[in-house]
Amino acid sequence: MQKSLKLQARHAFEVIAAFAPWIASMFVLYWLESEQIWTTATPHRGKISVAILTLGMSASFFVYSYFSKQQTK
Repeated sequence: MQKSLKLQARHAFEVIAAFAPWIASMFVLYWLESEQIWTTATPHRGKISVAILTLGMSASFFVYSYFSKQQTK
């Protein structure tokens, strides 16, 4: 029972850690908008948004890949 609980907790941590960069990148976009740091008139806003989301999703992918590789060993 103890080992099963420990494995479930570890899996939950890995999932949270894998999603954290993506969630952080979405929060950065929300924060930039809510604090009115950039507006619709900001040059290259769309490109920057895509770059921020791509960075967050890529980091999530690499974290998930790292944990997946550790499980197969």
